Amino acid sequence: MLATLAQSMFVATRMSPLGTVEQGGDGRFVPKRKVKDQTFEPRKGHRHMHSAEHNQKLVEFVRLHRAPGAFLMPNAWDAGTARILEGMGFPALATTSAGLAFSMGLRDSSGSLSRRQVVENARSIVEATRLPVSADLENGFGASPEDCAQTVREAAAVGLCGGAIEDATGDPSDPIYDFELAVERIRAAVEARPTKSFLITARAENFIYDRPDLGDTIRRLKAFEQAGADVVYAPGLPDIECVRAVCEAVTVPVNVVVGLSATTYTADDLSKTGVRRISTGGSLARAALGEMIRAAEELKDCGTYGYADKAVSDAAAANLMRKIKQTTV
Repeated sequence: MLATLAQSMFVATRMSPLGTVEQGGDGRFVPKRKVKDQTFEPRKGHRHMHSAEHNQKLVEFVRLHRAPGAFLMPNAWDAGTARILEGMGFPALATTSAGLAFSMGLRDSSGSLSRRQVVENARSIVEATRLPVSADLENGFGASPEDCAQTVREAAAVGLCGGAIEDATGDPSDPIYDFELAVERIRAAVEARPTKSFLITARAENFIYDRPDLGDTIRRLKAFEQAGADVVYAPGLPDIECVRAVCEAVTVPVNVVVGLSATTYTADDLSKTGVRRISTGGSLARAALGEMIRAAEELKDCGTYGYADKAVSDAAAANLMRKIKQTTV
C-alpha cells in the first residue's frame, strides 16, 4: 500500500497539464519560445538557521521568484514525500496543512492543527531536503498581529525560507478578518522575519469562503504588498482572467495553487499571465489518498490486487530514498 501511495505521487504530478511548457535546468517552467500552544523550542543539536547551507537556500528561493517565468513548488507533507519531489527535479517545496492533517487522521479545517505541530512537520521536511521550503502557516495561529509575528519567528527558526499567512478567521459566521486587521497581521509577520530573504506570502481567502469579490481581493493583495509581503496569493480564483487581473494589479510575485479542481488552463497559461509561482496545496496528498482508497476498494469489493501493477516496487522506492538521502546529509 505504501508503494501505491508513492506511485500516486508520480502519477498525480505527471497528470498536471503542462501544455507547451519548457523546463529549464533549474526546474523552472516557461512558455516555449485557530490553535495556540507552547512556544516552539529548537531542539538540541538543530542546525543554526544562519548556516551556510541555509543561507544558500534563502538566496536560491529569492532567485526563483526573480527569474522570468513561473516555477513549480509542490507541497510535501512529510520527509518521504519531500525526498520524492526533490528527486523528481522540482526546484523548491512547500508544506501543506491539509496533507499533514490527513496524515494525522484529522480533518482539514481551521483549528485542527497547532502551531507546534505545523512547525515540527515543517522542520522534518526542511531536514529531509536540500531544497528551499516555504511553509503553510495557516492564519498565523491567532487573531492578533503578534500571533502572526510569533509564528514567523518559530518558522524561521527551523530553517524555512518563507511562509504563507492567510486572512481567514476560522469563524464560519465571520470568515475573513477586517481589512485593517488583516493588513496589520501581514505587517507584523514581515517585521518579525529575521532577514528580508525570508519570503512572506500573504493570502486573501475571499474566494475560498464563498465571497467571490475580486475587487476586495485585489484591494487586500495590494495592501499586503504595501505592508511588505514578498508574494501574494488568492486561492480559488475562478478563471484565468481573474488570475491575470491579480497579476496586473500588483508588482510582487503572484502564487497560484493548482489542483483544487480540474481546470482547462496549464502551467504555460499561468506563466503567460505573469504568475511566478505555482503550488499544489493539498492536491497531491488528496491524489495519494485517492489512489489508496481505490486500491482498498478493489481489495474489499473484488478481492483482487490489480493496484499492485501500478505500484512502485519496494526496491525502487528504497533506492530513491537512499539516493536522495545521500545528497541531503
